[in-house]
Amino acid sequence: MGNYEERIRNEQLRDRVVTAEEAASWIENGMTLGLSGFTRAGDVKAVPFALVNRVREEENFKVNVYTGASLGSDVDKLFAEAGILDKRLPFQADPTMRKGINKGDFLFVDQHLSHTSELIRSNVMNVDVAILEAVSITEDGMVIPTTSIGNSLSFALNAKSIIIELNMSQSLQLEGLHDLYEPGKQGDRLPIPLTKSNDRIGTIGIPVDMNKIKGIVFTDQLDSPSTIVPPDEDTAIMAGHLIDFLRQEVEVGRLTNKLAPLQSGIGSVANAVLHGMLDSDFEGLEVYSEVLQDAVFDLMDAGKVDFASCCSITLSEEKMKNVFANFDQYRDKLLMRPQEISNHPEIIRRLGLISINTALEFDIYGNVNSTHVLGSKMMNGIGGSGDFARNARLAIFVTKSIAKDGAISSIVPFVSHVDHTEHDVDVVVTEQGYADLRGLAPRERVELIIQNCAHPMYRKQLLAYYEEAKTRGGQTPHILEKALSWHINFAENGTMLEKVEELV
Repeated sequence: MGNYEERIRNEQLRDRVVTAEEAASWIENGMTLGLSGFTRAGDVKAVPFALVNRVREEENFKVNVYTGASLGSDVDKLFAEAGILDKRLPFQADPTMRKGINKGDFLFVDQHLSHTSELIRSNVMNVDVAILEAVSITEDGMVIPTTSIGNSLSFALNAKSIIIELNMSQSLQLEGLHDLYEPGKQGDRLPIPLTKSNDRIGTIGIPVDMNKIKGIVFTDQLDSPSTIVPPDEDTAIMAGHLIDFLRQEVEVGRLTNKLAPLQSGIGSVANAVLHGMLDSDFEGLEVYSEVLQDAVFDLMDAGKVDFASCCSITLSEEKMKNVFANFDQYRDKLLMRPQEISNHPEIIRRLGLISINTALEFDIYGNVNSTHVLGSKMMNGIGGSGDFARNARLAIFVTKSIAKDGAISSIVPFVSHVDHTEHDVDVVVTEQGYADLRGLAPRERVELIIQNCAHPMYRKQLLAYYEEAKTRGGQTPHILEKALSWHINFAENGTMLEKVEELV
């Protein structure tokens, strides 16, 4: 068995090795699959492919797919193309799947990432087969995850059966990096005993009933690299605005130079803004986040970040090679947790996080849309942004002020879909500036947001809307028949800009 013995150290399980095709043959029409994977990391890579190949010619074959978040290896794309998907949750980021969702070809449930495990634990949602990527299985049958944990613990504990993909490409150095903690049923659980980012409160792997492990498949494929793009001029300016805000918080004594534990959402903009910390005076930083992207490791390399807790490690191709080639220098600075712990409201509030997430658009009162284009077309999903925004010490949302070369303003009179209400948003940042909304009434927020965050080409138009809205009165003045007129104008004319004469 050679090196395989290092991966399956429990002798009882060594006779359960099967091909991906055999494992896929066990999946039946109508089943719900719980797949490991979170933001293209630690996802299963063989059994889903084998399942797609098996059912391409089978009509009326549908499965539900639950994950931690988005998958790599084009798994979501292939499932969407094969037409075997009935329902998908709680997050995805694949363009082909996105098209299918918006066409109504299959169903998508957009969930807060901390909620999925609770719904499974309480039997509101059930999992038939958990398919989990692992780096190894210990002598006592504990499953060691790879580069993400996501919902794997919940899937394993609650599924009827388990299929393990042991990935030979994933380093055994990952062993000992994970902290698996299961909080227990609501009403019976104790407080989660985590008071610092580096606290270890659980086990190094997933404790499973070995009788539920139906098969083990060997794979040899790295994670798909992250799709983030490098920082650009606008995101560098945004980072500067955010750092200016945080420096002021330090000057008035609300923060120290170590700030507070940082959370940064998935995506190029949030990663780029966090990357701006490299040129700041802040040091001794901690990260308590769902995903670690390139910027966190750059900050570690620069001596800025002392420790990072996460649910997933999602890196660009070059950064992935560098990090795992020199993993010894990072191991004692990292800890990986299930997503219901990395995103848990109790812990977010207790640690007092500074949360940085990306908005698609926000409005003049501070409501944020992070999921839907023009109010109805799903982009990716809310992800963990709601978990953090509602509970963080500072809920910060970042976006460029315009999109599509100025045809779209990211600051609008009224967002076309509300993911984060004005009550949960503390600070908004664009390349134009930032607006600190804490303690401000709706009418106090408007001019601050317009003057500090909106692009100059849209400021007069926004102010004109607000001046007319004030004539209607109200705590939060709006012209209901015009509130979404900007989105309608874009849909009909390809731009949110009104004619100049209409603003005179």
